[in-house]
Amino acid sequence: MSDEVTAEILTTHILDLAGAGRRLDGRGIDDYRPLTIEPGYVATADGSALVRLGDTAAVAGIKLEPGKPFPDTPNAGVLTTNAELVPLSSPTFEPGPPQPGAIEVSRVIDRAIRAAETIDLTRLCVTPGEKSWVCYVDVHIIDHGGNLIDTGLLAALSALQHATVPAKRFGIAESDYALEIEHQPVECTFVRLGEAIAVDPTFDEERACQGRLTVATDEAGHVVAMQKGLVGAFSPDDVKSVVERAFRHGDRLRAAAREGA
Repeated sequence: MSDEVTAEILTTHILDLAGAGRRLDGRGIDDYRPLTIEPGYVATADGSALVRLGDTAAVAGIKLEPGKPFPDTPNAGVLTTNAELVPLSSPTFEPGPPQPGAIEVSRVIDRAIRAAETIDLTRLCVTPGEKSWVCYVDVHIIDHGGNLIDTGLLAALSALQHATVPAKRFGIAESDYALEIEHQPVECTFVRLGEAIAVDPTFDEERACQGRLTVATDEAGHVVAMQKGLVGAFSPDDVKSVVERAFRHGDRLRAAAREGA
């Protein structure tokens, strides 16, 4: 049997199950997979975390070093976010320049962190116009089991919350200090499977779905960002329902990123 026929049969089965409120792994439509978070996973980073969400795994690392602020923001530090889809994590990833999927994951994670003002960048200024801290947030997907965006942001948020500014190492202060986090954004990704809208899609569900919607919320009850993916449509009522569901999941996900789970 060809791969195309096998994929079509699997898609039909996934859609049939979703229509009955069920999923291949036994979850309900509004259930997340098991989540574990291990802060401090990379000893050489200024902050790091390993996140496993079902069969998906991501490692985030934080690196802080002195640099020059941008001319249009002389009183602020610099934040840069990058996501790497490591080829060994999935046969669908290829080595070489970033693929569209990697670019999307990077941008959606970065947008949530920035829009929520997770870090007050003015606090990263050392000398206005001359020196500031540059904060690098690097997310590496090491196992692709679906829902890379939620997994990647949880890893990035946990790593930021456990990061240390190496001020003593660079001779900027007498001691290092914890990176101050202002807000805690998390993203919840939903996919349309026929008439059902399921949270935390697996790899197979992403291939079978007719649309994807990611909602980023913060601890203050704000929607800070949204991303629509793929070609399917969501009605205004669908979007309202998805946002309400994202808020319900948000507090638990934030607690896990903060404390480890």
